[in-house]
Amino acid sequence: MMTPWRYILAAISILLTLHLILSLTHETYGSTTSLSRLRQWGNVQQSEPYYLTPPDRQYYYNETSSSPPPPQGQRKAKAAFAVLARNSDLYPLLDSMKQMEDRFNKKFQYPYVFLNEEPFSDDFKRITAGITNAPCYYGQIQPDHWHQPPWIDEQKATAARLKMIENKVIYGFSVPYRNMCRYNSGFFFRHPLLVPFDYYWRVEPGVKFFCDLDYDPFLIMQDQKKVYGFTISLYEYPETIETLWDTTKEFMELHPEYMPKDNALSFISDDNGEHYNRCHFWSNFEIGDLNFWRGEAYTKYFEYLDKAGGFYYERWGDAPVHSIGAALFAHKDQIHFFNDIGYKHEPFMHCPTGEAHSRGKCGCDPASNFDYEWYSCLSKFDKMF
Repeated sequence: MMTPWRYILAAISILLTLHLILSLTHETYGSTTSLSRLRQWGNVQQSEPYYLTPPDRQYYYNETSSSPPPPQGQRKAKAAFAVLARNSDLYPLLDSMKQMEDRFNKKFQYPYVFLNEEPFSDDFKRITAGITNAPCYYGQIQPDHWHQPPWIDEQKATAARLKMIENKVIYGFSVPYRNMCRYNSGFFFRHPLLVPFDYYWRVEPGVKFFCDLDYDPFLIMQDQKKVYGFTISLYEYPETIETLWDTTKEFMELHPEYMPKDNALSFISDDNGEHYNRCHFWSNFEIGDLNFWRGEAYTKYFEYLDKAGGFYYERWGDAPVHSIGAALFAHKDQIHFFNDIGYKHEPFMHCPTGEAHSRGKCGCDPASNFDYEWYSCLSKFDKMF
């Protein structure tokens, strides 16, 4: 008499024998039930992220002409590179510009706008202009946009900086760093030299660009109504933004009309806005819509933060401020991950993998890609789509 286990084993044996016979005698059956095909079936619901698909050919450089400027009739956006730098940044900046020119801008010839709290030296202007065939513009930042505003209690601000020194917070005591964060958060897009432009690509001294970019990301932003583009996202230091989210929640309660229902709140909060998860786009790389920052929602948000004083009483960075602004006031599909732009700002690197790496002739190691390391927030971005 057969036990239940023997019945089960006998049934499995019969099924395996039938599978083997059908696989050997019917080619279609064998290919349909192969492990690779079964894996494909298991992934039917898992479509690839949008950013793995190359852009439409209309955005690519017209290769019928190999010499700058771009061929007659090639469409361009009203866009520029935005560079905040000092005279002492000249040679690290030249390295960044040279890579940008070789990998992208020698084909597209977008202008550079250089901004500085002090006048640029003649050497800075001559040498930077000499590395590109694109127009270069040089401007000075007006003092009230750069320096600590008069409503800040300096005694309170000094105490906060001393506390950050004790806690070993990077740039904890630096007032110029705070000036820069405040300027990038609320003023750079107002500079007269950037007024004629609709889009910008932020470039900093000493960053790396690893891949050829043969299409125009500004036109992607323009045509698809994107407002913010990034390559790296990660968590912010909690010691630098202790009251940023509480202040943001106050603003959200005052102005719910500024937040579309399909925004990217889930990228920056895991509990529907109760707490900030500290995810932000690393703003040393940005391709953005200048008019989004100039708009009413973000302008009022920045002014609310500025009056609260957290840029000086803590060390609010432009990265979390921009990220929260984009996540709250834009539709989530207006935020774009530029997967095929290989980029590094020490110590983190985005290096395209797979087909995008070979398509861009990238000079970076995909094994060092930061995208899905434990400190990256890209997985949270992916979950929105």
